[in-house]
Amino acid sequence: MPNPNEDTPSALSQAQQRAVTELLRVAPVADDLARRFHEAGFSLALVGGSVRDALLGRLGNDLDFTTDARPEDVLKIVRPWADAVWEVGIAFGTVGANKGARVGDADMNFQIEITTYRSEAYDRTSRKPEVSYGDSIEEDLVRRDFTVNAMAVALPEKEFIDPHGGLEDLAARVLRTPGTPEESFSDDPLRMMRAARFAAQLDFEVAPEVVAAMTDMAERIEIVSAERVRDELNKLILSDHPRKGLTLLVGTGLADHVLPELPALCLESDEHHRHKDVYEHTLIVLEQAIALEENGPDLTLRLAALLHDIGKPRTRRFEKDGRVSFHHHEVVGAKMTKKRMTALKYSNELVKDVSRLVELHLRFHGYGTGEWTDSAVRRYVRDAGPLLERLHKLTRSDCTTRNKRKAATLSRAYDGLEDRIAQLQEQEELDSIRPDLDGNQIMEILGVSPGPVIGKAYKFLLELRLENGPMEHDAAVAALKEWWAGQE
Repeated sequence: MPNPNEDTPSALSQAQQRAVTELLRVAPVADDLARRFHEAGFSLALVGGSVRDALLGRLGNDLDFTTDARPEDVLKIVRPWADAVWEVGIAFGTVGANKGARVGDADMNFQIEITTYRSEAYDRTSRKPEVSYGDSIEEDLVRRDFTVNAMAVALPEKEFIDPHGGLEDLAARVLRTPGTPEESFSDDPLRMMRAARFAAQLDFEVAPEVVAAMTDMAERIEIVSAERVRDELNKLILSDHPRKGLTLLVGTGLADHVLPELPALCLESDEHHRHKDVYEHTLIVLEQAIALEENGPDLTLRLAALLHDIGKPRTRRFEKDGRVSFHHHEVVGAKMTKKRMTALKYSNELVKDVSRLVELHLRFHGYGTGEWTDSAVRRYVRDAGPLLERLHKLTRSDCTTRNKRKAATLSRAYDGLEDRIAQLQEQEELDSIRPDLDGNQIMEILGVSPGPVIGKAYKFLLELRLENGPMEHDAAVAALKEWWAGQE
């Protein structure tokens, strides 16, 4: 990456050129595409995140371009060249394409977006940006969100374009806007959330004037659609440094509008200072859950960690002995989680899974110090279902005590539970707990037709299975008949 401390402009220019050369070496597809645009009489430049990531040494196979060609002209150029083309974003001036290319000794598949020079702004009542096309790359760059995303490489001449000092800000690891933050956030209020997201993804600081504008304009985020807010929130939560982004959302007041349950966790201490800061606890739980991930970022687990205690403010009670209690906060929190995630347009499956984890996150503590009966283990596994491994991680992460002895005791107790689960899984196939008799057998034994009684009998046998474990066929039949006699 270019060294911002180089004294002479020529040294900086050489460093820039080296970075650009490296960028184009790993993306030969750019030259080929630029030649086609040039032959058609149009300009093309690599732009935004692609240039930023190349300078940071983290360029992937997603390439963003900008052009003076209108979308219909872009389609004419790209369709004969690309392996696939999509027009999902064409209303906003963006054409997407997929292109395979040989890079060194490897075959790479590039995801490409080509966007016409544009400017966009919201009116006070709209949830969608109004797009107007521009005629120069300078006009296009000034309307971009941050200076580090307002750099370009003009093709095929490979000219580095940086009118707003993005390279210096990149070296300083700071987020600024090309124009005033107020103008930028008026154009698209979602950029306020993008500031928090980039801070979390890149581990950058946000310039003071940008933070001030975010604070002053926070309520403007309400004009943005829930889907766009959700997508930014996901990227933030799945980043390497989510605490940084979440702290910024809370500190600027943006969270009050997009995830109000989070700042509500900043509960004041009681007069005896015995009340733990639930907000700070939540951030620690999130970080500890991330540390337990095994196969990359897990949105379900991270959302559950972030939301697991949101029921506490509503259930807080000051007891006569000075203690603070939060009885049934997991049940209240599960309902709140479902409501908030539904409002943010999450999928029904994700809402169900995260809400269930929030509901179950205290279940382990309800069994005392580890004297788990086989019945209790079976019910724990049955209730968690396919979420069991995530529940293990969430429960372990929820221990944030500074008392090392207490933390070690809790850890050993949960180790014991996992050992018990493993033993019973080996003996009883816990992952698919079901009654020892199926519906057809129940009807045959009882001599009844399909109806509600079959469901009742099935539920009885399931409870028997959970309580006592697997039964021999004759014992299950006898138990069913005894139950049936009591129903008549």
